[in-house]
Amino acid sequence: MKVVVLTGPESSGKSRLTAHLLAHFGGEAVGEYVRHFIDQQARDTCYADIPLIAEGQLRWEDAARARQPHLLILDTHLLSNKVWSQTLFGDCPDWLEQQLLARHYDLHLLLAPEGIQWTADGQRCQPELLDRQTFFAASQRWLEHHRQAFEIIHGDWNTRAEQAIASVERLLNER
Repeated sequence: MKVVVLTGPESSGKSRLTAHLLAHFGGEAVGEYVRHFIDQQARDTCYADIPLIAEGQLRWEDAARARQPHLLILDTHLLSNKVWSQTLFGDCPDWLEQQLLARHYDLHLLLAPEGIQWTADGQRCQPELLDRQTFFAASQRWLEHHRQAFEIIHGDWNTRAEQAIASVERLLNER
């Protein structure tokens, strides 16, 4: 099983590319638990919600891993929970990083915020490009610091789709 994570700031195409990769390669995709959580709670999140959101994301991910698809595509993972927690609340439970590092991810596709328009959806809160660039930079620093395999995906939608497909094809062709 190969595990690919789409990560980066909001409105950078993670969900759209997840669906595109799933349609192209098959496998299984895991969505963003936080969206489900916000829909269920019908309110903004607070710091006390971070562990609940992270645990929900891990449950979804672990259930998909147990099914052993040939390709597991994660629309997000705990790195986004970690960066959001630090961005919104200035803190993050230590165990999130421990759990993140305890799992193996074959490839992270880090989506740059430039090249596509931010789209409001009732849950997003970073319409300013500078805020999304800061989120992107924090994600990239973490991936580099922890020597995680990643490729930056940028450009318009078509370019992003081409880059993502090429990246996953290279991963799947590795021996």
